[in-house]
Amino acid sequence: MKVLFVAPEVVPFAKTGGLADVAGALPKAMAEIGHEVRLVMPRYRAVDPKTFHLKDIRTRVRVSLGPKTVDGSVLATVIPGTTIPTYCIDQPLLFDREGLYQDHGVDFPDNLERFSFFAQATLEAIERLAWQPDVIHCHDWQTALVCAHVAMKRAADPRWQPAVTLLTIHNLAYQGLFPAEAFPLTGLPKQTFGIHGVEFYGKVNCLKAGLVYADMLTTVSPTYATEIQSREFGCGLEGVLQSRREDLVGILNGIDPEEWNPRTDPHLAARYGLDELAGKSLCKLALQKRQRLPERHGLVIGMVQRLAEQKGIDLFVQAAEELLQLPVQVVILGTGDPVYHEQLTALTTRFPDVLSVTLGFDNALAHQIEAGVDAFLMPSRFEPCGLNQMYSMRYGTVPIVRRVGGLADTVTDVSPEAVSADGATGFVFEEYTPQALIHAVKRAVAAFQDQTLWSRIVRTGMQRDFSWNHSAQEYVRVYDRALQRVSSAAREG
Repeated sequence: MKVLFVAPEVVPFAKTGGLADVAGALPKAMAEIGHEVRLVMPRYRAVDPKTFHLKDIRTRVRVSLGPKTVDGSVLATVIPGTTIPTYCIDQPLLFDREGLYQDHGVDFPDNLERFSFFAQATLEAIERLAWQPDVIHCHDWQTALVCAHVAMKRAADPRWQPAVTLLTIHNLAYQGLFPAEAFPLTGLPKQTFGIHGVEFYGKVNCLKAGLVYADMLTTVSPTYATEIQSREFGCGLEGVLQSRREDLVGILNGIDPEEWNPRTDPHLAARYGLDELAGKSLCKLALQKRQRLPERHGLVIGMVQRLAEQKGIDLFVQAAEELLQLPVQVVILGTGDPVYHEQLTALTTRFPDVLSVTLGFDNALAHQIEAGVDAFLMPSRFEPCGLNQMYSMRYGTVPIVRRVGGLADTVTDVSPEAVSADGATGFVFEEYTPQALIHAVKRAVAAFQDQTLWSRIVRTGMQRDFSWNHSAQEYVRVYDRALQRVSSAAREG
């Protein structure tokens, strides 16, 4: 089938989070199993024309945004290392900026205008390119308006009637909320601004547009698909999601086994694999040296994350006083809320031989942390899927996680039963409290002192398969469900 991926960020072109990893890897996996795939994204400043060999294919688009008309163009390339056609919607006034969605942590005030333009320009570009997709796979609030526009087009234009839409929810907390008076910028009919449309407590909710109008919905882990239908995790949209529970499927994200492979990783001080783990010890020593920590044998714990409450950094800070007095060292890489920048910096002053914090993002260091630490801490308040726990297991690093979302689906707790069955892969805690976090770390410290047990946990994790192969097949089944439903509706109509 023909599948168009519509994403607001894609590795390696532009990235702020895990969505970009998925949007870069899933199309490749889909192409590998025989489907015709294309990709469209905005042409941000980060998408350098020379670096990514962008070509002007002389395709122009014109979009009405309320009272004004905005022109744009389409640039073409391929996902590096593939032949997958990739289109970049170019509109410099809207997208030629340093950040993708924010400036110094503050959302761009014209984000509705930007991503409404992108949604409408994408569909116009596809019409002009004379390539009709069977499936349009959208991602998060920035592209959710595409689903609403396709629903409107399907009712009015026979060319769009066979096409189906799928919206993947990567993080329900980010919804694209805007004032009601900005609704004309969406380009949608007036009747869609209501309780059964894009309206949400008197505001425009872009994500809700996708939840209402997409033919099928997916999210990035089975547990998260259940969680978001509850008040605790539903972010106010649990009622909408409950009403569409038959159309909502949780599909676990995969990882790119080429980028995340300790046997070939160019960022590491030494390469290693399941059959030869000596290199991991060298990576640990190199990381301690780089981060100016004493070269000790004890448990080294890593964290690579956004410094935000969702990721549980507040829990770590609350637990730090007791946790950092255990026989551990902690290496943190991340950026986010300035409050946590200050708190972590203060902790490094108090515990210089135990805690290393790098504020910012460094891809090479992220790989070096995954390889160089013994355990990886993810104390998330909520976690739709999570990728680092999968990277960790592939790198022989043992996850310490809270049992939420994709963490619950991917990490098996080190219980006596799981160890006996060679199924234990990490340390899992339930309650969102500093005490629960500290207890999980203490369990890891104790297990690390038993190198036979630790080696068994490491090897079990390294044998887990988190490639995209299985997940890609699950997406195909969801696509088929949507196509069959629309086809049946057309016959009945």
